[in-house]
Amino acid sequence: MRIKIERQVRVPDPIKLERYRRTPDLGPRILFFSGGTALKKTSSVLTQYTHNTIHVITPFDSGGSSAVIRNHFKMLAVGDIRNRLMALADQSVLGNPEIYKLFSYRLPKDADEDELRAEFSDMMECEHPLVRNIPAPMRKIIRNHFIQFATIMDDFNLRGASIGNIILTAGYISNRRHIDPVIYIFSKLVEVRGIVRPTVNKDIHLAAELEDGSFVVGQHLLTGKESSPIAAGIKKLWLAERLEDSTPCTVKIPRKMTLLINSAELICYPLGSFYSSVVANLLPEGIGKAVSESKCPKVFTPNTGTDPELKGHSLTDQIDKLLYYLRKDDPENISINNVLNFILVDSVNGFYPGGVDKKAINKLGIQVIDCELVSENSSPYLDPKLLSQALLSLT
Repeated sequence: MRIKIERQVRVPDPIKLERYRRTPDLGPRILFFSGGTALKKTSSVLTQYTHNTIHVITPFDSGGSSAVIRNHFKMLAVGDIRNRLMALADQSVLGNPEIYKLFSYRLPKDADEDELRAEFSDMMECEHPLVRNIPAPMRKIIRNHFIQFATIMDDFNLRGASIGNIILTAGYISNRRHIDPVIYIFSKLVEVRGIVRPTVNKDIHLAAELEDGSFVVGQHLLTGKESSPIAAGIKKLWLAERLEDSTPCTVKIPRKMTLLINSAELICYPLGSFYSSVVANLLPEGIGKAVSESKCPKVFTPNTGTDPELKGHSLTDQIDKLLYYLRKDDPENISINNVLNFILVDSVNGFYPGGVDKKAINKLGIQVIDCELVSENSSPYLDPKLLSQALLSLT
């Protein structure tokens, strides 16, 4: 039997936090829709309080070494998945620091092909120091993945390749292009303190229409990290099958993703690149409906500082956009309070474009939680510990 109980909470709640810290294996299931970088430190901090966080990760990265792997093998991007797995890995377990170093290592960009192949061969034969230092049986499992990759790599360009991405790719191909078994194996291998899943297991891309009427296809062109920032604000975002064609495509989430979302005790739309990390996760059909059906609280923690993707967007604009994508599955039947209940801000120490218009936000039926989230050390960004404690207190 399920019943609904309303109660007051304290943010932060020292007693609740201490209770979680003492029994993190019984901690709350906080679900995040995110990319792989901005939430990395917060994810690591959360493992001190709960081993049950859920991370729904965008698989649409089209830049850097991810682009090389995606183009060669026609698959989803695994870089952000790797990043989050390592952020959640228990660093106290024997061999995990060594695996972390290996997964974070990139082959040189300036080496010639023979040198790169020789270094990869050393890894495959466990003669490379980064592999040799990993204890058995983890070393043998990783070696098997290197051997698998060697059988499928053909003329793959190893320059600047992420070793962690190579290992996950090998597992993906050997598991008949299923990513969940690979994530499961490495989650057990390094004792990941949480659940990591891609939104969808599809080889698709982000596409956007800008306010000036131009179109952009590819996440790497939106973020401003690998190319110049976009010339105008983003008007609309959707999914496309190919980088060469901005035609929208429809992708549905599997039932297991719906069940995962429904199991959450708190859903968070966190800091990070607003469109390419947060909104991107909401694009597949069924995400908004699953969120609306979940009876837990939903909270938005907007960025402080600047985000190249938010050119011309105030905080209220961000909320409007977030609500649009969350309700697009069924706008007439999905209400605002079905998908968003709280905005978590620090109006004293944080900077929000256009300020925090509490009156306008409250009119939407959304409650503003204004508390300390930016510390002296983290300014102007959110402090991972303060943010973690605030979110945990809402559960």
